[in-house]
Amino acid sequence: MAKKTVVYDESAIRTLDALEHIRLRPGMYIGRVGDGSHPSDGIYVLLKEVIDNGVDEFIMGAGRRIEIRHDGARVEVRDYGRGIPLGKVIDCVSRINTGGKYNDDVFQFSVGLNGIGTKAVNALSAKFEVCSWRDGRWVRARFERGELVEQKKGRDPGARSGTLVGFEPDPEVFGDYRWRDEFVTRRLRYYAYLNRGLTLVYNGEKFRSTGGLQDLLREEIGDLEPLYDIVHCTLERLEFAFTHTRNYGENYYSFVNGQYTNDGGTHQSAFREGLLKGINEFAGRSYAPADVRDGIVGAISIKLKDPVFESQTKNKLGSTEVRSWIVPAVKDAVLIWLHRHERTARRLLEKVQANERLRKELSAIRKEAKAREKKTAIRIPKLTDCKIHRQDRHRRAEETSLFLTEGDSAGGSMIQARDVDTQAVFTLKGKPLNCFGLKRDAIYRNEELYNIMRALGIEDSVDNLRYERVVIATDADVDGMHIRNLLLTYFLRYFEELVTRGHLHILETPLFRVRNAKQTIYCYSEAERDEAVSQLGRAEVTRFKGLGEISPREFKQFIGDGMRLVQVAPRSLSEVQKSLEFYMGKNTPERRRFIEDNLITDIA
Repeated sequence: MAKKTVVYDESAIRTLDALEHIRLRPGMYIGRVGDGSHPSDGIYVLLKEVIDNGVDEFIMGAGRRIEIRHDGARVEVRDYGRGIPLGKVIDCVSRINTGGKYNDDVFQFSVGLNGIGTKAVNALSAKFEVCSWRDGRWVRARFERGELVEQKKGRDPGARSGTLVGFEPDPEVFGDYRWRDEFVTRRLRYYAYLNRGLTLVYNGEKFRSTGGLQDLLREEIGDLEPLYDIVHCTLERLEFAFTHTRNYGENYYSFVNGQYTNDGGTHQSAFREGLLKGINEFAGRSYAPADVRDGIVGAISIKLKDPVFESQTKNKLGSTEVRSWIVPAVKDAVLIWLHRHERTARRLLEKVQANERLRKELSAIRKEAKAREKKTAIRIPKLTDCKIHRQDRHRRAEETSLFLTEGDSAGGSMIQARDVDTQAVFTLKGKPLNCFGLKRDAIYRNEELYNIMRALGIEDSVDNLRYERVVIATDADVDGMHIRNLLLTYFLRYFEELVTRGHLHILETPLFRVRNAKQTIYCYSEAERDEAVSQLGRAEVTRFKGLGEISPREFKQFIGDGMRLVQVAPRSLSEVQKSLEFYMGKNTPERRRFIEDNLITDIA
């Protein structure tokens, strides 16, 4: 057959208006689209963009209360700030690069500096409404999928100044999405911690903080019990807090102008550096960074004019100039705190010294593991790497994944089905060691746990992680669930920050295949199976007992563009510890009763 010729001339060139571009390429404006099952999904980004405007009003001294109401698909946000200037209400929510945040005299420390946020909400909503009240007058406008359908104005002398925005995310963009209250309330708590004196109300529930980042750490740590009182410092453009727990690794919560930067960035790196310098100068020693930071939980918030982020969703700060003032500010503040609080300083140094002793004890074990590694194989056993890393070991592209799967059968199917450029596979030998309650030397003494760590490149630091996503891919049976729990325990025990940064995922694979002569439907639950059988009528139903039973041809679609991943996202550090103790600890009778009670409930 003759190859079709594509004509590339003036007729092939298209110019999209801003509305069309946002709807055609939503990921450029809101990051991932999602269906509401993950806290970073697009519907929560839309909500954040609207709430940010009310928070900016509070920062500028106008309005101390924001009300959020959720009813079905619709969400409303009402602030009591200055209100959008009435003559510009429609432009501010529909014309790109229009807004007051370009004016430093009006907004000094705002996240939404690009004039796009609310316009993206409008463009990506099936229905969008805005109303602004100023000086007893108001202007209201309604839109559908970004197109203006109605505008009104009037007088209401008793109305308080401010802005109301109501929207319904468009199913044409977000599919069958669902709002989850726990994700919304977590965001609102962060807003409260970062803006002391601001009250946020969500369907009647109030969020307010007087302790700032100190309150944030108290909530995240929960029952873990810090080794000393939380160190908390508030400066003009910088606030930080930290303490140590008995956990391994480091955990940070970093913010820029109220935006949670879950991937950290230059401000977080500068905070870590200043903290190290301050503790070393106080102690008159040169402790290794790992000895100072292991077990630390910290939070930092900065205010910055014209911040530079590494993506539209603002998850990581890229502004390099912040180091010059954050490092000395943190160092000096830490020094002053430690000199004024002798008991805190003593306990902090005891923790650092204990870390130093453990590191030296572990050094010999690490050398033994390295020597064993050289004798056994040059390559990491059971790892089939992706092309990106075969060409450059230190490169971690955003689309790379490492699948941890059980057995040669499942691993073989996945290796044949994968994208060889970006997807790697590590095949487990059997059930990994239950490392709950074990010390860090267990990683080096157990060959499989050690090889997983090597494959990921995190021997020295989670910062060196070679893959964007670490995906647990186990069978949907009892053994598979047990292996999944053992791997979760491994990561949460020794590499907690890998999880809290959002890198760990669980692969969802179909439980059933329902097909007739014309159509095949893959089902992820019994309810989907029943619906498929009803739809197809007489059909053949296959129950997949394990991943190894899925042919490479079929498997390709489950780890391709339509791949279903569930991100492991703990509510708080204290919840992690409680869950591990319950499911993986030695409380066998309690766990047995829990299983029996839940089985009875399910049967009933």
